[in-house]
Amino acid sequence: MAYQPIEDYGMIGDMHTVALVGIDGAIDWLCVPNFDSPSVFAAILDDEKGGRFRIAPVDDGVTCKQFYWPETNVLITRFLAPHGAGELTDFMPAGRAVSGANHCHRIIRRVSAVRGALTFRVACRPAFNYARDSHTTTVDADGATFVSPSLTLGLGSTVPLHAEDGAAVAEFTLAEGETAVFVLRQITPDMTCGETVSPAAAEDLFRRTVDYWRGWIGQCRYTGRWREMVHRSALALKLLTYEPTGAIVAAPTCSLPEGVGGERNWDYRYTWIRDAAFTVYAFMRLGFTEEAERFMHFLSDLCKAPGANGSLQIMYGIDGRKNLTEETLDHLDGYCGSRPVRIGNGAYDQLQLDIYGELLDAAYLFNKHGAPISYDLWTSLRALTDWVCDNWHRPDEGVWEVRGGQQQFVYSKLMCWVALDRAIRLADKRSFPAPRERWLTVRDAIYEEIMTRGWSESRQAFVQHYGSDSLDAANLMLPLTFFLSPNDPRMLATLDATLAPPERGGLTANSLVYRYNIEETSDGLSGEEGTFNICTFWLVEAMTRAGRYDRARLDEARLMFERMLGFANHVGLYAEETGHHGEGLGNFPQAFTHLSLISAAFNLDRALGPGA
Repeated sequence: MAYQPIEDYGMIGDMHTVALVGIDGAIDWLCVPNFDSPSVFAAILDDEKGGRFRIAPVDDGVTCKQFYWPETNVLITRFLAPHGAGELTDFMPAGRAVSGANHCHRIIRRVSAVRGALTFRVACRPAFNYARDSHTTTVDADGATFVSPSLTLGLGSTVPLHAEDGAAVAEFTLAEGETAVFVLRQITPDMTCGETVSPAAAEDLFRRTVDYWRGWIGQCRYTGRWREMVHRSALALKLLTYEPTGAIVAAPTCSLPEGVGGERNWDYRYTWIRDAAFTVYAFMRLGFTEEAERFMHFLSDLCKAPGANGSLQIMYGIDGRKNLTEETLDHLDGYCGSRPVRIGNGAYDQLQLDIYGELLDAAYLFNKHGAPISYDLWTSLRALTDWVCDNWHRPDEGVWEVRGGQQQFVYSKLMCWVALDRAIRLADKRSFPAPRERWLTVRDAIYEEIMTRGWSESRQAFVQHYGSDSLDAANLMLPLTFFLSPNDPRMLATLDATLAPPERGGLTANSLVYRYNIEETSDGLSGEEGTFNICTFWLVEAMTRAGRYDRARLDEARLMFERMLGFANHVGLYAEETGHHGEGLGNFPQAFTHLSLISAAFNLDRALGPGA
């Protein structure tokens, strides 16, 4: 086996965890029972030791194709071989009607011969606890059982299995129309989902799972251009939602590199406050009010328990836990040798002032488009706004979580302004008690400081931090947050500076946008990185808003957006970054990318108008 490209995976899940299924039929990533649990399959982080569950034909010269069953998260992998064609259907039952009230973690893998006869090989080789724990494998007539010190998995099978070096394996031949079924599930003392493993049972679960996903996406109100891509982004975001709390993980993976062979490898299986406004906005715009409301409840609970100094963390566990201690797994080689492999995230205790703007913006949007926020939530938000008044002037690590020291980042100041602006709007809209005069004074002071210290006359652009001459794609949010009008001369100049290629001081390469120039910015890390997909969609949206006053910019925004759609993978998913050869880089798939795609698609479609 060799490492699959990051973009060669599809994703299945049950709103507790996800599995990544390669186009070769291998599950190379799965954590059980939750997103942030230790892995049982992690071949994507170590091809030899990580563990995988592969089903594929034994023939040479097999062509593989992969796609989602329309309007669902059911993944189909098709094998076209010299002697026939086979089809592998992968899904995790989702929704209470399908998975049960107590929720049973199950992966259904159904393989069929659709033309001719094919011989398949199945090999399920778990590597528990990030390949740190040993396990025993027992095979019987019904399948296999894998027992480790902390977790037990059962593999139901309709074909006879045998044990081989800790794996359960088999070779079997299917004639045209025949089907084999494998069901991988967690086994617990109170397990109540021991259904019969059979083609008929798998077909029933398949149909019910398809019905669940079609019913869910049927609520989507987006009917504009690019409907298929918006639906796929919504379906991906739903998979990244942790059903018990409503939290959304930034990505379901850890330590996939931002540059192959480099050290920019992070664990994204947590919830960032930064994603709050983008998440609420995307769900509300698409009509998924329940998801927006549950995420707001999760945020409300966090606001009730700030730190000792009254501040919030930048990220939390999906269950709300605060301690996300970072450690390295030195026994794993990393994706294509990209080390270190990290779990946990040491940035959780960084100071990032921007999170308060995103939080207050989320509350404002939800109060406006969803349901009125409670007085209790308001008192928490009021206290956090007062904290911003006391601390907005401090340097911080910024939106990109640099590890090269704190700076006076312009984006951090912008979002402090947003925090105060949205708090004032909320207070006025709902007649909430608030120290308005103080908030107004601080809000205006931040505005003046950004315009004087965040603007560079020599660069004719807003820069990354005070005293810098480097650009930062985060400043594309200036018009998106209504800080500046989109046709303000300074904003147009910043757009033009950003649109220049990196060799001329800009951030854009063939319509793809870098977050900043790593040659000019000391972020405390070595190695290179690709263009940031969210930044490309931010540029599209900033151009869209400017295009309301300049048709040429609107036309360019559409071309950039549609060019970016072409960098999605074969099933419409995006990693965090796009590399120099169009490859996916960073953790996969990335919630932030899909959130920004939805926002850009919604606003660009509206700006273009009907029939344009």
